[in-house]
Amino acid sequence: MMSEEIKIEGLGIAPGVLETIVTLAAESVDGVAQVCYPGLAGMVRKSSSMGPGRCVEVSLGESSEVNVAIHVRALYGHPLREVAHKTQEAIADALASQVGLKTETVDVYIDGIDFPA
Repeated sequence: MMSEEIKIEGLGIAPGVLETIVTLAAESVDGVAQVCYPGLAGMVRKSSSMGPGRCVEVSLGESSEVNVAIHVRALYGHPLREVAHKTQEAIADALASQVGLKTETVDVYIDGIDFPA
């Protein structure tokens, strides 16, 4: 998570705003069941650099471009590579169109698969 707001042409944007944009973009992708999952992957993340329960991490790179890491669960029957690629595109497009930020990297971690009930 970014520790302080970023400035874009005199506009300060809080990290939580960027995380919300990223989350909503990922949730709009066909094949994404949910962002984050508090199961085993959530326990593993508690010891990682993302901190407890962090599902989305947004940081500013050296070239003033954004780096994103997001954990999702996919829906059964959707090709995982395709889900990840579409999620990357949706996040990059959302950040560019809503706040004018370019993305350097968008890392998508698929933590599990949801099966139909």
